[in-house]
Amino acid sequence: MTEMNLNSLRSLLIFKTLYETGTATHTGRELGITQSGVSRSLAQLEENIGIPLFMRHKKRLVALPEADELYSEILGLLSNLENMKHSIVALREFGASRIRIACAPGLGFDFVPRIIARILKDNPKYSVYLDILPTPEVTRGVEAGQFDVGFVTLPVTSEELVVDELMSTEAVCLIPKNHSLADAELITAADLKGQHLVIPNQPNLAADQLLLHISEQNIRISGKTEANIAAISSLVANGVGISLINPITAYDHQLFRDDLVIKPFKPTFHYQFGLIYKPKWSSSRLVGLLKERMPRLPDYLLTDKKK
Repeated sequence: MTEMNLNSLRSLLIFKTLYETGTATHTGRELGITQSGVSRSLAQLEENIGIPLFMRHKKRLVALPEADELYSEILGLLSNLENMKHSIVALREFGASRIRIACAPGLGFDFVPRIIARILKDNPKYSVYLDILPTPEVTRGVEAGQFDVGFVTLPVTSEELVVDELMSTEAVCLIPKNHSLADAELITAADLKGQHLVIPNQPNLAADQLLLHISEQNIRISGKTEANIAAISSLVANGVGISLINPITAYDHQLFRDDLVIKPFKPTFHYQFGLIYKPKWSSSRLVGLLKERMPRLPDYLLTDKKK
């Protein structure tokens, strides 16, 4: 059996054009080569693959079934080449053609999606994978190489990762609009006496500190409901109770409904957010873009100078 030789991409492109035009004359004119050059290329291609591709009929070439299949394969090849071209552009600009992002729930509803949207607006061919996980799972995933970067709630301890602090915020109180505390300018721990609390069902710095604080102060609440952070705003809006959460999540939820109010809370419980990644990503243009394209938060949400 004759060994196949498909080293010449040009011969495949000539075949593709010949298949579409049906004549060597039109193919030569379109590609800027001679009719005899087209014929030689076709003959060499047929010899290399060991099968005829066209039947000659009244000065035209009639494609055989084998030519139909080869044409389909070439279209797929050209599509892959086009995708590769876009990947190379992304590699040149960002240092990678895709990124896998893991995000703590506190930033996952609107904040990080807005960053991704801003990046993709400039390069829509870039590939992004996003998952929302608790911070410990985000950290383990980045350490294990399942994700390239992670947005986390600090502190995070890892000898393998770079940890960049992004911002610090103060916890706020999320209250139903018709609640007795809705008109208060400031909510204090003492105001929680007899109230039902809605708290995250995953480790949460502010909620954990709050429960410890009210226990130490002998402040008795009527009860608590633990839920996924995605459901907390709906539970509060439906009158289940009030919640202490980070202000970014609170304002993200309030954007989509008018039955919630947000109030400052004392004593102050802080949230710190950061970006984690392996050292090999330190010089990546994409990591720089993730920081540069962060939405600018109102000053009243921040407790430091990182905006």
